[in-house]
Amino acid sequence: MRLFASTVAVALCLSASLVNAAGLRLIKVETDGAPPMQVAVWSPCAAPAGEVKLRTITLPGTTDCPIAGEKLPLIVVSHGYGGSFTGHHDTAETLADAGFVVVAVNHPVDTGAGDKTRADTLAVLTERPADIKRAIDYMLDTWPERARIDPGEIGFFGFSRGGYTGLVVAGADPDIRKATAFCTIGIPLPSCAELQRGEIPTQPPVHDPRVRAMVVADPAFGPLFDRDALRDVKIPVQLWASELSGEDRITEINPGYVTAIDDELPVKADYHVIRNAGHFVFLAPCSADLAARLPRICTDPPGFDRVAFHKEWNADILAFFRKHLVEARQP
Repeated sequence: MRLFASTVAVALCLSASLVNAAGLRLIKVETDGAPPMQVAVWSPCAAPAGEVKLRTITLPGTTDCPIAGEKLPLIVVSHGYGGSFTGHHDTAETLADAGFVVVAVNHPVDTGAGDKTRADTLAVLTERPADIKRAIDYMLDTWPERARIDPGEIGFFGFSRGGYTGLVVAGADPDIRKATAFCTIGIPLPSCAELQRGEIPTQPPVHDPRVRAMVVADPAFGPLFDRDALRDVKIPVQLWASELSGEDRITEINPGYVTAIDDELPVKADYHVIRNAGHFVFLAPCSADLAARLPRICTDPPGFDRVAFHKEWNADILAFFRKHLVEARQP
């Protein structure tokens, strides 16, 4: 199930700065029986734009800015393999500046900021959706500013493995046995050994009906979903695919997988194929320093402008969530 090298964790954390004033809080969510989970919360903020310095990066925003607004919609963000809560910070900032609260998680099983010894096991297929439910539970039940969230306006954004995660959260029941599709690449993955031994996770998939709308980009593990597996995914979905993802040597992703998901969803998705684009275009634009150190992640096909694409993409995501969360609940 290897998606890409662990150094991508850095790629997900460093990117070109955008001028935003979103408030930013870092929180560790602890739940009995589950590993601690680091999350970042972006929120509407009336203060001037500043900078938030983390251990390895600096992000635009304002630390612990008083939250502006009431009855705010909530968006939960799920990263890809080896990623972190900063991988889509520009999207989070866009949404927060527009009046959304955004919580982005570090999935303990396969974040670049943690221990990835289980990142290529079948555990990712069950634990990631459970992490999203934990994050929503925390934001609605424990977060000190929970009264500012409208519990009837919850959305989800996910990239790559995060896209898989969103489909399950929205009601999909993946057939984990079909993960053998990723065992023909000559790499001795722990997940393949588990499948050979018949060690299929027995816990049921974790769904969360509180999620009312979903944006997913290049969802991973497409062969695990057929029409029957997706039959209960009936919320509005905005689905994005990169035309050239099959050329990125990523076994979990290819355009055919995404097309098949679009064909099998019971409710027609708002489906977009990004031409002349590879898988990594959905990550935030890279800084010059990062582009020099990790060209595979930051270099796009000739003629593709990631900065320009993200401006349009973030605007489309914002419009989708406004339509299906905010406007859908107005009388």
